[in-house]
This record gives sequence, C-alpha cells and structure tokens, in this order.
Amino acid sequence: MQALIYRRSVPLYLASRLAGRLLPHRFFPWLVPMGLREVPTPVPPPGWVLLRSRLCGICGSDLGLLKGAESFLLEPYASFPAILGHEIVAEVAEAPSGSDWQTGDRVAVEPLLPCRLRNLPPCPACSRGEYHLCENFTQGDLAPGPVLGFNQSRGGGMAEYLAAHPSQLVRLPESMPDAVAVLTDSLASALHPVTHHFPAPGDTVVVYGAGIIGQHLIRSLRVLGSPARIVAVARHPVQRDLALAGGAEVALLSPSRAALGEAVGAHLLPTTLGGGNLEGGADLWFDCVGSRHSVQEGLLALRSRGRLVLVGTAGALKGLDISSIWFRELTVTGATCYSYSEVGGRRVRTYELAVELLGRPEFPSRGLLTHIFPLGQYVRAFQTAYNKAATGSVKVALDPRREV
Repeated sequence: MQALIYRRSVPLYLASRLAGRLLPHRFFPWLVPMGLREVPTPVPPPGWVLLRSRLCGICGSDLGLLKGAESFLLEPYASFPAILGHEIVAEVAEAPSGSDWQTGDRVAVEPLLPCRLRNLPPCPACSRGEYHLCENFTQGDLAPGPVLGFNQSRGGGMAEYLAAHPSQLVRLPESMPDAVAVLTDSLASALHPVTHHFPAPGDTVVVYGAGIIGQHLIRSLRVLGSPARIVAVARHPVQRDLALAGGAEVALLSPSRAALGEAVGAHLLPTTLGGGNLEGGADLWFDCVGSRHSVQEGLLALRSRGRLVLVGTAGALKGLDISSIWFRELTVTGATCYSYSEVGGRRVRTYELAVELLGRPEFPSRGLLTHIFPLGQYVRAFQTAYNKAATGSVKVALDPRREV
C-alpha cells in the first residue's frame, strides 16, 4: 500500500527549523525527511480492526513537525519512521469475529494510544478516565508516541490502510459526509478546553487565533449555549468572516494592543518601554496560536484573576514578560487532546460529543474544510496548508483513495 512516511533526521529537522523561521509560509519538500513509500498492508493484532482510510486531515502538529517547530523536550513522545496522520475518517475493511463492527462501517478514529492499548495496567490518569494525560505513552507493547501518526508501531491515516483498536472507533451517522466527519478530531481538540473552562454568562472571552481550532472553539461555545461575549482575533479575512459566521460578536484582524484593549473593555496604560499595558479586559483567553506574541497579549488583556488557556502548542517563548501573572493573580493552564467532558450534567467521551455536534444542523461546519487532495499530491496539500494567506485554507485533507 501507499503511505506517507516521516523518518527521523536531526540535520533535516534543524534545516527545516531554520527555513521555517525565514520563510514560514513556504513548504520545502526537499528539506523534509518525508515521502510516499510502498509498504506492506498492516496486520492488525488480535482483537484489532483493519481500516481503509477515506480522509485524513492535516493538523497543526503535522505542520509543526515539518517546520521543525516542535519543542525539543517533546522528542521522547514520538518514534520514527512513522506513517503520518491522526485526523482520520475510515471504513472497516476487516473486523474480528464477534465484534460490533462490520465491513463497510464508517468511523472516526480517536488516535490516542494510552495504557489500555499498550497492554499495561492503567496509570493514575487513565484510572481517572483522563487517558489523554496517560503516564505511559513511552512504555508497553507499543513504541513511544501518544497518537497515531507519531508512533512507529501503529501507522496513521495518511495511508491506504491502518490498524486500530475497537475502543478508538466512533461510529459515524450515515447522513454525515466524510468532508464533515474529518473535522471530528479538530473539534474534539476544541471541545476539551471549552468544556473544562466554560465561561460564565457575563464573561468576555477572547479566542486568539482563528484557524480551525479557533473556529471550533467559537462554534462549540455557541452550540453548547454560552451567551458570553466572544472576541476573535484572526490573521486573514477568511478567518475573520468564518469567526463572525460561527458566533463571534467581534472579529479583529491582527489588532494593535490598543484596539484589542478597546474590544475587551480595557484601557491602555502607556509605558516608556514595552508597548503599553492594559487595565481591565477579558475574563477568559483561549490561545490557539502558542506564540510569544499571543501569550503576551493574553497576559496583558486579561482582567484580574482571569484565565489563559494554552490550546495551541507552545515551546520556548523567548522574552515573555510574565509580571501580569503575579500582579493580577492570573491562571495559566494548558489544554491537550481530549478524553471525557462534562456537558449538561452528563459525562461523555469528547470524541463522541464532537461527532454528535457535527451532526446537528445548528453547528455551522460549512467553509471549514477548504481543500482535499489525493495522497499523491501531498506536496501541494502541505503547501496549501502552509500558505493560508494565498490559498485561503482552513482545514486541508488528504484522500488516499483518489488517484493523482
């Protein structure tokens, strides 16, 4: 079968890192240790399911890997060579006898690989049902790596076939197109911070970064009934328009600090150096970018005892002034992946909640999946995802079934 494989190369990773800093919107395939390869179709372990991939989305973490932008401290949590892709819509090709699955069943694949799938007794996090925080992502029967696509033992969805454990599968409604279902993973990644940091009715919420996760955050807040005032910060006009269509009251394009402060009800305090401070402001800041600038603006635009939730992956943030954390008693926390959520008094698996919401007519998914390419055109796909300004891309997906 054909598979898109990333292999480990420290020199090329560092070269990609340098190129990504100099030209962040350009994809240099010759600098990336990745390519299409002919590999054997996977043989599922006993009890696992063989799937045929139908669509696989390109995630920001995939782009971060190819740009060399991941934290060096996260190196132990991946193993290569690996078949990329964890935003997977697939159909059952072969299922073990006696299972609940039949050939042809369409599924979304939750890609996490916690204790249960590693044949290990549950760690404290898995025992609590918080398997996204599993303490054994580097242990057990599988190679290191918390998700499909970053794991040498279990390949991801950028291939014709993959193997998955039945516990990873979420059945898709017959009425849901693949082009909507492929948004499941990114929506689940937004639902986790939303349900764990749900705003109070009178709160002002900033969604900083209006890519796919930011768009889902806005829609999730509205569909789950939040009346909070939502201010979105976007980089591109298409993102601004989608944020307004999704339920944001205000959507700003790369605002100045003063303009941001005005939008969240704060006022600017001039400083001799540092660009000025803000007094008053937002109650909750969802940072979907994870840059020094986005975190800095969040720390300044939050009112006292506000919360900053890091949704976008962030590594070292050079030159960050954290005085506001002390001065205003701010809370800064992270939000990674998904497991279970509390919604309306019920505890529900976040991946299942994502499928449920995508199936609701009031969830505005139109315009979020912007491009689909055959697997053989992966270079064009990644270039499209890199250069959002030129292509208008939001979510880009690969279809392993389509011919080039």
